[in-house]
Amino acid sequence: MSRVNDALSSLVSALIPALPDEDETAADERHEDALELTKGILSNHKRSAESYDINHVSDLIKKKLWRENDAPDKAIQYSNLYSRLLTLPILTQKWAILYLLHQLGDPPSENADISSSHSPHGTGQKGRHQTRSERPSSSARFGKDDQGSAPNNASFSTRLNQLSTQSAGLQNRSKVNGRNGIGHQAPSSTSEALSAKGEPDSALPKVDVERPTEATLLRDLPFTLQGLSSTNLSFSSSTTLQLPSTLPVPIISLLHTLAEPSLLYRGLSEFVQSREEGLIGQSLRSAIGSELRSYLGLIATLEGEIRRAIMSLNEAETKISIGKAGVTLKRCVVWTRDATMGLRLMSLMAEESKSRKGGQLISFIHSFSTSYGDPFVAAFAERMLAHLTRPFYDMLRQWIYDGELSDPYHEFFVIEQDQEQNEDKNADLRRAPATSVWEDKYKLDHDTVPSIITEDFAKKVFLIGKSLNFIRYGCRDSAWVEAYSKDASKELHYGDTATLEAFIDKAYKTTMTRLIYLMDDKFKLFDHLDALKKYLLLGQGDFIALLMESLSSNLDRPAGSQYRHTLTAQLEHAIRGSNAQYDSPDVLRRLDARLLELSHGEIGWDVFTLEYKVDSPVDVVITPWANKQYLVVFNFLWRIKRVEFALGSTWRRCMTGARGVLASVDDKMGRDWKVARCCIAEMIHFVNQLQYYILFEVIEASWDQLQAAIAKPNCTLDDLIDAHTKYLKAITHKGLLGSARSTITGTREDSFTSQLHYLLKIMLAYKDAVDGLYSFSVAEFTRRQEFAAKIETRTAQGKWGLGDKDDEDLPSPLPGDRVPRGKSRLPERATDSPVPPLLHPGGDDQMLPSLRKRLQDLSADFRSRLVVLLGDLSVQPDVDMKFLGVVMNFNDVYRPERRRKRREGGAKDKDRERERKTPAEKAGRQKDTAGESKASSADGSWARRQLDKGSEKS
Repeated sequence: MSRVNDALSSLVSALIPALPDEDETAADERHEDALELTKGILSNHKRSAESYDINHVSDLIKKKLWRENDAPDKAIQYSNLYSRLLTLPILTQKWAILYLLHQLGDPPSENADISSSHSPHGTGQKGRHQTRSERPSSSARFGKDDQGSAPNNASFSTRLNQLSTQSAGLQNRSKVNGRNGIGHQAPSSTSEALSAKGEPDSALPKVDVERPTEATLLRDLPFTLQGLSSTNLSFSSSTTLQLPSTLPVPIISLLHTLAEPSLLYRGLSEFVQSREEGLIGQSLRSAIGSELRSYLGLIATLEGEIRRAIMSLNEAETKISIGKAGVTLKRCVVWTRDATMGLRLMSLMAEESKSRKGGQLISFIHSFSTSYGDPFVAAFAERMLAHLTRPFYDMLRQWIYDGELSDPYHEFFVIEQDQEQNEDKNADLRRAPATSVWEDKYKLDHDTVPSIITEDFAKKVFLIGKSLNFIRYGCRDSAWVEAYSKDASKELHYGDTATLEAFIDKAYKTTMTRLIYLMDDKFKLFDHLDALKKYLLLGQGDFIALLMESLSSNLDRPAGSQYRHTLTAQLEHAIRGSNAQYDSPDVLRRLDARLLELSHGEIGWDVFTLEYKVDSPVDVVITPWANKQYLVVFNFLWRIKRVEFALGSTWRRCMTGARGVLASVDDKMGRDWKVARCCIAEMIHFVNQLQYYILFEVIEASWDQLQAAIAKPNCTLDDLIDAHTKYLKAITHKGLLGSARSTITGTREDSFTSQLHYLLKIMLAYKDAVDGLYSFSVAEFTRRQEFAAKIETRTAQGKWGLGDKDDEDLPSPLPGDRVPRGKSRLPERATDSPVPPLLHPGGDDQMLPSLRKRLQDLSADFRSRLVVLLGDLSVQPDVDMKFLGVVMNFNDVYRPERRRKRREGGAKDKDRERERKTPAEKAGRQKDTAGESKASSADGSWARRQLDKGSEKS
């Protein structure tokens, strides 16, 4: 017993420290009074505990478990443990154990009246912890009368707090919550120190500050949670809730937690009532409004519980503690915890909706479902998305089944371009109307694609709607689109991803199949591509040969004398005389001959071209850019074909004359003709290999790749456009029509096109020079024939030989060379020679050397430029282009070298090379240049004009 007294004395000394100015006698008396008070509490608690029923406490615990758990597992488990507890004889205080566990599981009644009250049996005090049913209390009085059970006005805990406050000199404290603008101030509780004589409790001063009870706060709580002001809890602004200043800190903490849903509800209510120009934004407000109505249902249920709890207690019990009825502020915090989390999420969504819209807003809300591990957050986001995405799926359904974009607020990930902007763009790029409808009418906005669908899925959706729109307006097949929409239209909604993907895949296959069918069967796209290959890429050989043969005489004349009806008539003649006559009439009527823009000095070969006309919707694939590429390739191939035709004509003339006319002058010009025939053979070999390479290695190979791309089962219109574009780019690149870039200067140098143009120009000039040599040979043969006839005539007349006069009367091998004796020869224009400028004042004595010099220079220039071309081809990364250089130089007769390496020194090296030449070489070179310029003024001018014009157009 002495150990208990010592422990109690130490506890009292620790709780009530000595006052600074108190003498020892008063301190001992105060210590004894507190010790007696403690002993009285313990003795009363022991006597009252013996009269309590253990079964009553067990029933309270069991009811609590049934009330707080939906499943009966907890209550059954407790019954088993309770039965085992009763069988243990070593534990004598079973009721106290159960009562302690019950108090630990029940929240304390912070706002209970601290004054003494009656016990269930008429004795004892009310404790700090209350339950829904009547519970025992163990509070004791600070002073006691003779019987030891007289009630007092203050409990032991209050008296100890007063003593502690007096001894420690505590000051007023305040706590302000800056987040929600909720503040309170805790009042100070002061009292006089206990007298040394042990005055009764009635002499102590009372705290006269009124504070609202927990029942009062609970009565006002439903209004606060709805954002409405009440007597004790009022809203000073939309973001501030005023709390009473007399509440203790624990109550303030609970009210802080309960104020958060109140303020969030007020803000969300204002957001729902606001107007938003956007279907998805309006849907978000509707979803938030639905959640707020569910929140109000929770508040109504909570209000009903609070009213039943208050009505189940009388007025005195309500003032003491409402915790007996099972409703407290702490339980309200627990009940509203999930609702508060939902309000937080909706508030964040509402705030983000100000800067996001459409797919961006859907992606933001969807991130809560995919990026957070909290199941409540994920489930809440999924529930919000089910309402939020309804306008999105309505727009999606109309897009993939009708091909129409119903998006007045620009929230869908498909954007319709501005019509005026499209017109300006089409004017700049000269695109066809159908091209603009397919490529420029709609665009895919990758930034607004929601995260609920993938990027590939969005591209497929975009292509479905664009194809349906093109079928409706571009292909003029709206009847099929309407029938398809009625048969295939399905209701789309969020959540069923597998079904949605199945619908999209089915719509994609159906739409693409219909579009390709229309382009092939109705609009004959593939027939047009084949016609372009045959006529503009010279695939129809008999037609091109007949056309060139029939046009050659007309195209040799100046460009100004060309008439379109003449060209059209020759084109019709070529069609009727070749296998082209068996093509479709629709294809043949699109083929036309026209003239390019005329320039001074051009001839018919420079301005003639073929044109193939296409209309909508085929011009989606065969765009104006594609037509331009076809024209470039045709002009280039037509020029090669023209050179081949010219060289072939000259070769046939040489071979025919070699057995007749040329054999007669072999003693004088035999070597010249041998060299000329060798050089012509080289040029014909070059042209044939070049033509074979472009027609077969380039065009046919690219055509096979185009056919393979078109034949794919899942081919779309975009795939057709891409394949056709690659087809044309491969032809222009591999066909030596692309430009090269210098690796040193970074500027564009002469491309293969310009090199080939110059080589073709040299060949035409050489052909004209050979024609001049042939004309000279024919004139020489004629002169010899006349000379022999003159000898025979004089012999028949009895005259012997020829005199000087007879020599002068003989005809010159060059027409126009015969002039009377004593008169000078004037450089007049010949009428029958193809190269009139080759006639020099020196007559035949100067004509033949000039021709030889001309042929020699052209041959050397051709070989030098061919060597450079072969050197450039040998370093190309493309295998086919390397192969072209191999077949042109299959016997290594040429020594390829790169012109760029030779020109790396720039213009300064050229100047130094010119300075190294001797004056005699310079003078000789100037003389030769002057002679060549006179000799080539007529025979080469048209070729230069022709090829220069072709280079500029390319």
